[in-house]
Amino acid sequence: MSEQEFQEQCERILRGIEDALDACGADVESSRMDKVLELEFDDGSKIIVNGNAPVREVWIAARSGGFHFRHVDGQWLDTRSGNELFTFLSELVSQQTGEAIVLAPAA
Repeated sequence: MSEQEFQEQCERILRGIEDALDACGADVESSRMDKVLELEFDDGSKIIVNGNAPVREVWIAARSGGFHFRHVDGQWLDTRSGNELFTFLSELVSQQTGEAIVLAPAA
């Protein structure tokens, strides 16, 4: 994947996360600067999602640790567990809000 393709994919992912959060009605504040999306929760905790162009990965930092997602066969998968990005992010957001949240990219 070229850097330009990665930047386009990253933009789609970050916009998809923002749209999914808006659609599900979760009480999460989001702010964005370029390829860094910060999600802030009522308890002051945060999840940071950012694109790392040099390695063509999307990184997530949360209370439970740091996670790296790589594009594999049309999906963004965690390099250690193999979890899909939106599924995994849904679990993280659910943990930090205390309610069941399902995030999915727009079709």
